[in-house]
Amino acid sequence: MDPSTARLLDLSGQVALVTGASQGIGEAIARVLHGAGAHVALLARSQDRLAALAAELRQSRPNAPGALAIPTDVADPGQVDGAVGQVLETWGQIDILVNNAGLIRAGPYTEIDLAEWQRLLDVNLTGAYACVRAVAPHMQARGYGRIVNISSISAQTGGVSGGVHYAASKGGLLAMTKTLARDLAPHGITVNAIAPGQIDTRPDLLSPEERRRLEALIPLGRLGQPEEIAYGVLFLVSPMAAYITGATLDVNGGILKR
Repeated sequence: MDPSTARLLDLSGQVALVTGASQGIGEAIARVLHGAGAHVALLARSQDRLAALAAELRQSRPNAPGALAIPTDVADPGQVDGAVGQVLETWGQIDILVNNAGLIRAGPYTEIDLAEWQRLLDVNLTGAYACVRAVAPHMQARGYGRIVNISSISAQTGGVSGGVHYAASKGGLLAMTKTLARDLAPHGITVNAIAPGQIDTRPDLLSPEERRRLEALIPLGRLGQPEEIAYGVLFLVSPMAAYITGATLDVNGGILKR
């Protein structure tokens, strides 16, 4: 890679806050951003896993950027505000916010009670908004920021196996992305989304038959890897994407949206 191109992907000196960072896509995003030189604040409810991941990242190489584990339920605005305050106290800035925390549920709408509906929206949609409200004022004050919301192909196609509350929450995240992009652009802040397709976050949950069935639906013939979502995030928060805002990056192996 040309050195000037490599510098465009260098996040040294920046601070990234990643929600849902304890496993799967969130963990991959944290690893990739940290590998690009950013200090990373890891938010999720799983305290033990977060602490282990933060320790691993800090010890990953000589002079590694910092990694901070902050157990947080993003559905609780008070916890979100506390986490953001801790990041600012530690590093003095937040350059990147990745809203990845989310619950996944499927099944017919008749089996979804209002309590489950509310809990899922509280995490997937309201939690993301709470993070933006807590972080954006600090980005505005500095005249710079990058926000990436992790949505889903379900927002574009509807849930193929039910899960109307999941699809609705992810659809709301796309609408929020476009609106915030307009609101925050004058302050030097870009807001974009990624819509993953079938990502292989838990290989142990799929039988060989289920895997073959899913792969047959994907033109590229395989499930995506969490790192492939993380590379999309890295692009969107880098100078390469400085003129992109309000966009949704589809990372779905070529599945046609209907």
